[in-house]
Amino acid sequence: MKIEEEKFVTVICFNQFHGQKIFKIGSILKLIKEPDNNHDAEAIRVEMRFAGKVGYLANSTKTVVRGTMSGGRVYDKLDDENAYAIVKFISHHNVIAKIIEEDELKELKKDPESDVNFI
Repeated sequence: MKIEEEKFVTVICFNQFHGQKIFKIGSILKLIKEPDNNHDAEAIRVEMRFAGKVGYLANSTKTVVRGTMSGGRVYDKLDDENAYAIVKFISHHNVIAKIIEEDELKELKKDPESDVNFI
């Protein structure tokens, strides 16, 4: 995935899985296209190390936090391979993450304490 500037996304539906408490600032999220999703043809599943599926990227004007990209806008920018994001903000109702570029991902992989090493 190649993005010229910082891009943020909103993670939703986490209460259907492990809840919001699983997210921490700095947690690495794996973003996976889910083209066979019955509810959203542009669905992007969010997974975390040791937890598996933890939510989806918001893709509705009612759920996308202002200043973040919708799942549909991100979907077309994703290669067939997975993309990654890092949690930057957590509020009572939202988790906001920044999409990580390949060079940032490589730097994170150098840190043995980073969650990115499961990728």
